[in-house]
Amino acid sequence: MTLNRRTLVALAVSTLAAPAIVSRAVAQQGAPARVQAAVARFAALPSASCLVVADHPTAPWQASHLPAARLFIGSAVKTFILAQYLREVEAGRLTEDQQMKIDDSVRSLSSPVFLNLTGTTPARSVLEAMIAHSDNTATDMALAAAGVDKVRALIAEAGLGATQIPNSTRRLFSWLAGAPEGVDVGWEGVQRAVAAPPAGSTRPALNDQQTMASTAQDMVRWYRQALRGTYFKKPETLLEFKRIQAMADAIVHVVPPDTIAYAKGGSIEWAGFHCFCLPDQMIVGKVPVTFCFTINWTGPDDGVAAIFKSYVGAVADVLGEAAKAVG
Repeated sequence: MTLNRRTLVALAVSTLAAPAIVSRAVAQQGAPARVQAAVARFAALPSASCLVVADHPTAPWQASHLPAARLFIGSAVKTFILAQYLREVEAGRLTEDQQMKIDDSVRSLSSPVFLNLTGTTPARSVLEAMIAHSDNTATDMALAAAGVDKVRALIAEAGLGATQIPNSTRRLFSWLAGAPEGVDVGWEGVQRAVAAPPAGSTRPALNDQQTMASTAQDMVRWYRQALRGTYFKKPETLLEFKRIQAMADAIVHVVPPDTIAYAKGGSIEWAGFHCFCLPDQMIVGKVPVTFCFTINWTGPDDGVAAIFKSYVGAVADVLGEAAKAVG
């Protein structure tokens, strides 16, 4: 979920050399010193949490900073929706060719693909819009089709005890803007509520009701297992999962050039609260390097661009060192 994400992604092209930041201690299990140092630099960002795991066949290692911290992760949860939709296709209950309806009954904020469209489109395009462009209308369409209870059951099956998804992005926006639990205020209502929420009605993005929350541990566990095909029965389902996850727009800004990677990032700007999150797996040679980098903080909106610049640079720094270490 993102409210002002498009402008932030555009900044990433010039942010691969972030300013130096003060180190903190990090935990590691055999991680190379240069990776440890890079993770320590990332750890200096506000409310930072990360975990990097290299599944080298002869010399595996990992490095982390507060990997069990439960934080807001935004649209990073959309990977679970994609996976469950594809499981429904696998079971013969859904298809990627079926037409899905786009109108105000499903329209949500932060929908760069479907915001102004009305009609139908194939489910495959919906899934691609959800991952490649983080389109929230697409997300709510896919989530409704797959079933929120089934997505939550998949999260439980994967053992992700700290991970939470909302009933829909529109329910989340409604809740954050002050609506009662379980109430969807509708397309016009959510636009009004978010643009000018009643004084004192806004709720924190990280909560126990309607939120998008997880830990670096959970997200790394998910990608390590899902990309091995653990939650799919057919090789072609895993192939489609990888194809769509490889479309995430954040990948090219942080992984080394020409590196295969699978991801879905997330961010938010809400009532002074901000988040950036990127769980991912990149393949260096034949070695999977799985990671999650998340920061949450409260501060003025005009400071977001500078922190985003440091975030992207710090993540790219860690991943560059990790690639050298396993390459």
